[in-house]
Order: sequence, then C-alpha cells, then structure tokens
Amino acid sequence: MQKKTRAFLKWAGGKYSLVEEITKRLRSANSEAETLVEPFVGAGSVFLNSDFKRYVLNDINADLINLYKEIQRAPDEFIADAKKLFVEQNNCADAYYEYRQQFNECVDVYERAILFLYMNRHGYNGLCRYNLKGIFNVPFGKYKKPYFPENELYHFAEKAQNATFTCLSYEQVFKQLPKNSVIYCDPPYVPLSKTASFTSYAKGGFNLDDQAQLANLAERAAFDNNKPVLISNHETVWTRKIYSEAQLDVIQVKRTISPKGNGRNKVNELMALYSAQPSRNY
Repeated sequence: MQKKTRAFLKWAGGKYSLVEEITKRLRSANSEAETLVEPFVGAGSVFLNSDFKRYVLNDINADLINLYKEIQRAPDEFIADAKKLFVEQNNCADAYYEYRQQFNECVDVYERAILFLYMNRHGYNGLCRYNLKGIFNVPFGKYKKPYFPENELYHFAEKAQNATFTCLSYEQVFKQLPKNSVIYCDPPYVPLSKTASFTSYAKGGFNLDDQAQLANLAERAAFDNNKPVLISNHETVWTRKIYSEAQLDVIQVKRTISPKGNGRNKVNELMALYSAQPSRNY
C-alpha cells in the first residue's frame, strides 16, 4: 500500500485517518471518474491521498484558498520565505500577536499566505477562527518547537499542478460540476451538543439550513446527473434524517479538536453516499 501523506496544515476535523474509507467509497460509486470535487477542501487530506487526474478544490475560507494558490504558483519562493518565520525568536507570545496583527491589517495576498501558515503552526491547537468582523483571533499555542512542514509543502505543490482552487459557496460549486466527476463533502459538522460548536473558521458560518440544502444538492447531483456525492458528518438523529436518501455507514473516529489527548473520545462518523449505482456494503 502507498504511504499516506499528511497535510502541511494542522486542521480541526482533518480527514487523514479516514482517507482509505473515503476514497474506496468514491471509487466504488464511480471507478472511472476523472475529477474529484471537494466543496469543503479544508487541509486537503483526501486530495493528497487519492488518485484522480484532476481536482476542483474549493473552500469558503479565502485565506486558505489564497495560501494554496500561492504554493501552487511559486513553491520554491514561498517555502523559502515561509521558513524564515520558523525561528526561535518568533515562537513567543509577543512575536505571535505582532504577526497576527500584521495579518489582520494586511491586504497583500502573498504576505497573508505566509503569515497564515505561520499562525497555523504557532497558534492554539491548529485552530482557524475569525470573529464576526472577519478578524483572525486564535491565541498563541505555546509549542516547544513548531514544525516547519517543508516536505509536506513540496508534495502539496507538486500535486496541486493538477488542481483548480476556487473560493465559492458550496451551492456555486454544485452549479458547475465537471463531467465524469465524484464529489466529497466535508462540511462543518452538526454539533453533538449545544456547547460542542466552536466559532466558525469562515465569516458567515454554516447552519442547519445549509446542512439540509447540501443534502438536497447531493441528491440532485447523484440521482439526476449521475455524479456521486459522499458526505461525512457526525451521526445524529438529525443527520440520519436529512441523509435518508443516501446509503449510510457509521465509522468510529477519534476527535481531534480537544487539546488533551485523553479528552479525544471516539465518536460516530456518518458516511452518506448518494449514488445512482447499486449500493454496496462495506
């Protein structure tokens, strides 16, 4: 089996541990698909560990997509410049908050991309969070020696040559799905409790109406246009209801949002596959 590749970003809800489960479902739904579409690409673990000719990778977080485009455009330059920030004197609260302020005031896309990577690796628990005014507000992470993901960046840059990056709403992505494609959706998850949700990583958020609308779009794409869609989410009574037209499977996964290892309990992950093909059991 090919060695798995880690994303260069730390990311809440990253799918590194589930890529085998996800890719086998996508391939079973359409083994001949040439393009993988991800309306919520996040850190890109599925992209990095799948084998399609082309990728359409979207996220509503403009800073994330901007970062990916800069790495795709000039990987050597970007990696060399980003590495300069990963020095001991920048691994302290004063430096971090100074760079965070610089990021929030900055309009230059290249500079924002470098600072975004710096904050991702030096900020608290790899969170990406903005307030209602769109100000990045993740606190300092207090890590001994933040890791600079040079090899992971180069691998991403190489694979990104076959990708198109977009910053659109999920609804816009579904309006322009390419021919012979499969779609994997990893939306912000339905909270397991009233206190489980954390502030959105993109201004505007993703509410329960969006969850239901995404399920509707998946049904139409799969059943009307023969473009299979796989959605992952928490297993709840409500998600089972909105995904009632899909083939449902449950997988147990460890939570990764808790900063304490012993607080990362296993939760049930729901895999909802919308496909015009006959159902298969896993």
